[in-house]
Amino acid sequence: MQVSPLSARTGASAADFSPTVINGRPDFEFAAALQKVTPQAQAKAKSTATDFEAMFLNSMFSQMTTGLEGDGPFGSTPGTGVWRSMLVEQYSKSFAKSGGIGISSAVYRELIVQQAKRVSKS
Repeated sequence: MQVSPLSARTGASAADFSPTVINGRPDFEFAAALQKVTPQAQAKAKSTATDFEAMFLNSMFSQMTTGLEGDGPFGSTPGTGVWRSMLVEQYSKSFAKSGGIGISSAVYRELIVQQAKRVSKS
């Protein structure tokens, strides 16, 4: 599922896009949900979604580098594993922050819709 245009790549607020588009069609549910959720809650949801994607990418990148031995600036020393885990963590955070692979957009949309439903019930 591709959510676009969402602010992950532009830095603009998600509320700047009305109505938002999902798979080339207007997403009126998300646009209405954005009206019910405060800007502070939107920022927190966006941060949470980005952190979730970074965690997923960290797990994926860690698995990709598991079998590597002797490469990198430290060679095959005991510090290589520690260095590689920190490097993978920074790669995943950077990758997610710059737009990632689209997981954060979908998670962000769902968080906002769920918060709007909770606000409507109150």
